[in-house]
Amino acid sequence: KSASELSSITGDGTPSVIHFWASWCEASRHMDQVFSHLATDFPLAHFLRVEAEEQSEISEAHSVSAVPFFVFFKDGKVVDKLEGADPSSLANKVAKIAGSLPPGENAAPASFGMAAAPAVLETVKELAKENGKSVNRSELISSPGNERRRKLEQLINSQPVMLFMKGSPDFPKCGFSQKVVDILRNEKVDFGSFDILTDNAVREGLKEFSNWPTFPQLYCDGELLGGCDIAVAMHESGELEEVFRDHKLKKKVVNSDDQRGTTEKSGSEDNVLESSGLSSALSDRLRQLINSDPVVLFMKGTPDEPRCGFSRKVVDILREEKINFKSFDILSDDEVRQGLKVYSNWSSYPQLYIKGDLVGGSDIVLEMQKSGELKKIALEKGIIHSHSSVEKSSEDRLRELVESSPIMLFMKGTPEAPRCGFSSKVVNALREEGLEFGSFDILEDEEVRQGLKKFSNWPTYPQLYCKGELIGGCDIVMELHKNGELKSNLSD
Repeated sequence: KSASELSSITGDGTPSVIHFWASWCEASRHMDQVFSHLATDFPLAHFLRVEAEEQSEISEAHSVSAVPFFVFFKDGKVVDKLEGADPSSLANKVAKIAGSLPPGENAAPASFGMAAAPAVLETVKELAKENGKSVNRSELISSPGNERRRKLEQLINSQPVMLFMKGSPDFPKCGFSQKVVDILRNEKVDFGSFDILTDNAVREGLKEFSNWPTFPQLYCDGELLGGCDIAVAMHESGELEEVFRDHKLKKKVVNSDDQRGTTEKSGSEDNVLESSGLSSALSDRLRQLINSDPVVLFMKGTPDEPRCGFSRKVVDILREEKINFKSFDILSDDEVRQGLKVYSNWSSYPQLYIKGDLVGGSDIVLEMQKSGELKKIALEKGIIHSHSSVEKSSEDRLRELVESSPIMLFMKGTPEAPRCGFSSKVVNALREEGLEFGSFDILEDEEVRQGLKKFSNWPTYPQLYCKGELIGGCDIVMELHKNGELKSNLSD
C-alpha cells in the first residue's frame, strides 16, 4: 500500500516478485491466478501485489506504464522486469530468483501450478500470444540518426494534437492511455493517435527523442505536453483547454449570461482578481517577481524537472544560449498563475521576461532563437557579453575547480548526503580506500553542471578527477575499486 511498506519487505534480501495490476484489466486478473499458484510453488519468496493506478508513487519509481507488469527483487535490488501476459516468461524469471533451473531449460506451465485450471492457462496463453505478436519493425530502425529523427518528427506533427498510446482510442490497452483519451474527448478536441505497441522502433525511438520514458505521450503542435499525470492535472486545472485555445485548436465559448472579457476573470472565479482587474497588492507582487532577476521564466515545474514540453523547450533554449535565468513554478502558486495572465495579457505558460519586459511564450522564444534575435537582445541588455572573455573565464573556473583538490569528486549532493545512488557508491568506495577528497555539488551550480560535461567530454555524473585529470564515472571507479586498483591509480 506504500513505498515504505514495499521497501521494508524487499529490504531483507528475500527474493520478491511484485505484480502491478489494475482491476479493469482482464489480462491482470488472469495473470494474477498464475501468480497465486507460483506463490504456492515458491513459498520462500515474497509475492506482492500493487494496484498500479492507486499507488502511482511506486508505479512511477519502477517505470510501470502498462499492466500486467512484474518486478523481480533479489538481495534487496531490482534484478529483472516483465511487461505483459506471458506465463512462461513469468515462471522462468520467478524460478531464476527463487528456485533453481537446469541450464537452458525453461519452466513449463505445468511446473507453476498443477492446480491451475486448464481454462485459466489457455486464456493466459492466448493473451501472451496476442501480447507477443511480432511487430512490423519500421524502417526507422535502420535509418541514420537524422533520418530516424525526421520520421519521428513527421509522426508527431501529423496532427495538431497527437497521442502516442497503447492501443487505439476505441480500444486502449492500458488504463493510462484510456484516461488521456477520455480527457481529450471531454475537451472536444480532434486528435490523432499512434499505437506504439505495433511498432517497437517508434516506441523506443520516441522515448529518446522526447526524453520521456513512458507512454502515453501527448503532443500539441509538435511539442510534448507530457504523460497521463500531467494531462490529468492540466485538464482539471483548465490549463489544457487554454493550451488548445491558444493554439487555435478550440474556440472559446462565452455564455450569453457571462459577459467577462477574454483576459479578465470575475471574483467568483479567482478571489485575487477584481472585476476591474488585479488588486494592487497582487500587481505589486507580480511586478516584484518579474523584476527579481534580469531574466525570469514563469514555467511549469523547475528547470531540472519541467512539467510540460513547452517549459522544457524554453529552458533548453536559454541553456543553449548560455543565458542565466531565474524561474518560478506557477504550479506551486495559483495566485501568481492566474494573476500573471491578466497582468501580462498572455493566457498561457511558459512566459519569459527580460529586464521586466515580456518576451513571449515557447513559440516566440524558439523563433527568436532561430533568427538570432534572442541573443541580440541579451547582448543589448547586458545579459550576456561577447564571447571570448566569458568563455575563457568559464573554462578557467572549471579548471580551478578540477584542480582544487588532488582528488576531486563532482557529484549530486554532498559526501554526507548524496542525492543519487551513483554518487553515493563513489563516495563509499573512496572512503573504504581511506582516501581524502574534495567534492562539488553540481546540483547547486547549473553553469558548472553543464560546463563540466563539455570541459571533460563526459556527459554524466559523478565525475572523479585526480590531479586535474579525469578518472571516470561510477562504473569505472567501481571497477577499479573491485580490482584493488583504485588507490594505486589515485596515488600515482
